[in-house]
Amino acid sequence: MPIQHTASNTGHGRSESRSIKTVGINEDLGGIAFPHAKHALRVRRRHKKSEEKETREAPYAVISLDTHQTTPAELATYLRGHWAVENSSHHIRDVTFGEYASTVHAGTAPRAMAAFRNLAIGTLKAANASNLAKTTRAIRNNPERALPLLGITNNPTIQGT
Repeated sequence: MPIQHTASNTGHGRSESRSIKTVGINEDLGGIAFPHAKHALRVRRRHKKSEEKETREAPYAVISLDTHQTTPAELATYLRGHWAVENSSHHIRDVTFGEYASTVHAGTAPRAMAAFRNLAIGTLKAANASNLAKTTRAIRNNPERALPLLGITNNPTIQGT
């Protein structure tokens, strides 16, 4: 199968190239594990940071769009946009909240911790925090800063209630 779209760019101290091959999936392919699959694709990505070894990867994807509904260039754009969102989310979870370093592994605790992280990220984004890491550090150093974000105020009345 020939390569149907390629793109290259440089920036942030690295060079990248991506190529994509796509193929339509015939409805008569009995036994395929993706019953609504209409299109399969392979993306080849190569990244090279200056002074480092080149990395290569070739992820595959199966989608429900027919071959006439999109072009290989559009698919490459969709995939790149998907990974930009995915990577930014994982970066926040891992770097800011240290998810990979977590020692919570038993029972439902990992799900609970993920829910708390989601709550914290969502709350900070809803409060229009421009830098989640900086805001998280500020709250860590002064936890009372989190209360107004959650709608909790400390305004006791004269009677002390």
